[in-house]
Formats: sequence, structure tokens, C-alpha cells
Amino acid sequence: MKAVALSAFPRALSRRAGAKRLRAEGRVPAVIYGRQVKPQNLEINRKDLENLIHASVAENLLVDLAVEKDPRPKRLALVQEVQHHALSGKVLHVDLHEVSENENVTIMVPVETVGEATGVKNSGGVLEHVLFKIKVRALPKDLPEVIHVDVSHLEIGQSIHLGDIKPAPGIEVLGDKKISVISVAAPITEAQEAAEAAAAAGPTEVEMIKEKKEEGAPGAPGAKGAAAAAPAAKGAAGAPAAKGATPEKGAEKAPAAADKGAEKKQKK
Repeated sequence: MKAVALSAFPRALSRRAGAKRLRAEGRVPAVIYGRQVKPQNLEINRKDLENLIHASVAENLLVDLAVEKDPRPKRLALVQEVQHHALSGKVLHVDLHEVSENENVTIMVPVETVGEATGVKNSGGVLEHVLFKIKVRALPKDLPEVIHVDVSHLEIGQSIHLGDIKPAPGIEVLGDKKISVISVAAPITEAQEAAEAAAAAGPTEVEMIKEKKEEGAPGAPGAKGAAAAAPAAKGAAGAPAAKGATPEKGAEKAPAAADKGAEKKQKK
């Protein structure tokens, strides 16, 4: 990977308000760090950075960084991470990782396919890109921007695994060699798609209907008992009980009247 010149300036403004002001002035807040150096806040001209990113295949960039008023004229660094605005796509922040020319560096590199798979071209198979990035290790000058993989020989059911990728000299591919990176799957028919959709949607609909029936069915447990309890409660508070209360009150008054008559006879 060839190093590209990039200029930066020490950043005095920090925190959210400072970063917002920098962006309004057309600069991007950045930070550079490394194993043998302390992290340093920087600011970079947005136009210079965007031109650099747009001219590259991927955002894995190696830069010869020149920081204003820095005792070292050039600092070799990798663009580790670029944060973009979710809507506008503008660069919001950049992380730079300072590296040494004679020290191996590990980065994630995008994988791109070359050619058309035989299983796709002749049999209508589907090319499945399982891993879009793989981890590699190399000296900064040997780091690739992208790894191209030829898929033209793949038939249906065949795959290219991590161990099958042969990078350029000086580059080591890291990870489990048995992991599938790219494969060709058999085509799915319309009948299979319909069956899969029905299998996915069917159980959910049946369960919903079953739950509704259990809640509203007359024979559901508790529903019948509750319905029987309602008439009993209605009868307890109904008219017959009210009518029976009147004679009881009359019966209570009759003995009282007889007692008064007996008292009058005794006085005579």
C-alpha cells in the first residue's frame, strides 16, 4: 500500500462544542495514537480528507502525515476508522494509527469477487458472499487495499474457504482456514419459496386463532362457571326476596299490638 501525503494541525478545541465549531469551519476532528506515542488531538481539512477517501478503493489508507509545528516532519499512519454522518455522509471524525515501517500491522481488508461463477452462469445458482472483509497481517508497504478472489470455477455446492485464498507475497491471511468466504447455492424454486413462507407464517396464525378460541369459547374452563354464577347472583338480589320481606315486618308489628290490648284490660 502506497503512502499518501496528508497535512494536519494540532487541535486546541475539544469536546462537543469544539468539534461542532471545527466542522462548521470546514475541518474534521481527528486523533492519532500508537504503541509508542501518546494520543494527540488533530484537525484535518475536510476537503483534503474527502478527496483522499474518494480516490482510494477502500478506507484502508496509509498516509505520510505532516503535523504543523511537529518536531518530526512526517509520521506514517493508517486511517483506522472514519465516522460519517448517517444522512449527509459527511466525515465527522477520523482515527489514525501511527505505525512503523518495519513492523507488521493487522487490518480488515474488503473482499471482492472476480469473474462469474459457472454454477450461476450455467445452472442458475446463487452466489453467496459470506465474508465481505477478512483479517490480514503485513508490513505497511505490503498491505492491500482490497483482496480479489476469482469465483469463475465455482459450481453449485462449492465454496471458497479462508484457507483457499492466496494473497500476494508478504501478506498473511488470519482466521480459521475452514470458514467459508464465498459459495454458490442451488436456486430456490417458487414452490419452495411459497412452502417456506407458509411454514414461517402458518404456526403463528394458528397459535393466534387458538388463543382467541380459548379466551372466547363457551366451554372454556372458568367461562361456564362464571356464566352459572351470574344467574344465581341475579336471583339472590331479585324480586322474590323483596316480596318475602313485607310479611316479616307485619308479623313483627302484630305481637306488639296484642301486648298493648292486654295492658289496657289490666288497667280497667
